[in-house]
Amino acid sequence: MDDRAGLSWRWSRFGLGILFAVPAMAVAPFDLSLAVAFGIGVVPAAAFGLPPRRRDRAIIPLVGALSALALLLGSVLAAIPVVAVVAVFGLAVLASENATRGRWAQLVLVLALPMTGIGLSFTWSTVTLGFAACIVAGSVYAWLLTLLWPERDEQPHPAPPVPRGRAMLVYGILLGAAAATAATLGFLLDLEHVGWATGAVLLVMRPVRGQLIARSIGRAASVLVGALAAAIVAVLSPADVVVGILVGLVIGSACAIQESRWYVVPGFTTFLALTLIMSTSPEPPAERFLERAVETLIGVGLALFFGAVVPSIVSLIVRNRRRSTV
Repeated sequence: MDDRAGLSWRWSRFGLGILFAVPAMAVAPFDLSLAVAFGIGVVPAAAFGLPPRRRDRAIIPLVGALSALALLLGSVLAAIPVVAVVAVFGLAVLASENATRGRWAQLVLVLALPMTGIGLSFTWSTVTLGFAACIVAGSVYAWLLTLLWPERDEQPHPAPPVPRGRAMLVYGILLGAAAATAATLGFLLDLEHVGWATGAVLLVMRPVRGQLIARSIGRAASVLVGALAAAIVAVLSPADVVVGILVGLVIGSACAIQESRWYVVPGFTTFLALTLIMSTSPEPPAERFLERAVETLIGVGLALFFGAVVPSIVSLIVRNRRRSTV
């Protein structure tokens, strides 16, 4: 049973997050888009948490590199929609089947796969390569900072249990079907950010129904709050240095609540992503807010349908057939 508080806060982690954001805040007065990109670059490190032992913190730059490579893979797949849809389905099945083979296999399922889905929003270009480089650089910078933080005696929270055997194959097929459906809808409807709905599916859906429902509610609510906050900032149009400070506060807060049981980190990442988009887009903030909200709800809805409704229907059919044969 998960004994963490629903929403926890650590001031020491907030301070670490502020340090993570120093490059972003320093660049903001001169180039806001680059500053937000730097901010997003340290998000994987902020969301991953701070391992108790320094030697274990070496995983932080590896997590950043894995995130960047997955993002680039998604941008390559996006060039051919049919290939992208098939690949997302196949990768979901493979990642799910292999999730029981250790920590890295689980990271592929819960991190690399969603980042590949998010990558469908990008095209292979120097801009995308630069964004991936920001993630790698941000994770290396964050790792070096964490080495200054003292070690702790506490044990890290155990990862949620992963079902074994045939259950993960079934889950992989359902996960792949949900993600492939989200990608198909994105390409058919010509959504500007195909990866938002696809990424939402892959980030929310879990093999345990309780986790799925909790993450669905958490992601939908936090994304709406983060998108609304970004839209308000865009409407008020404060000075770039103020936006840079807000980026620092958001990253600090994401670090401070990392150990929370509630799934609210998407609110912070949504704020950063929409702030970056709105700083380079002529479209009104209300349109961006609506776009982000609707596409997230599509992804969450598909995750609930394939992760909870479909298994319930199949279970009901199987139960009725067994009764009819008795």
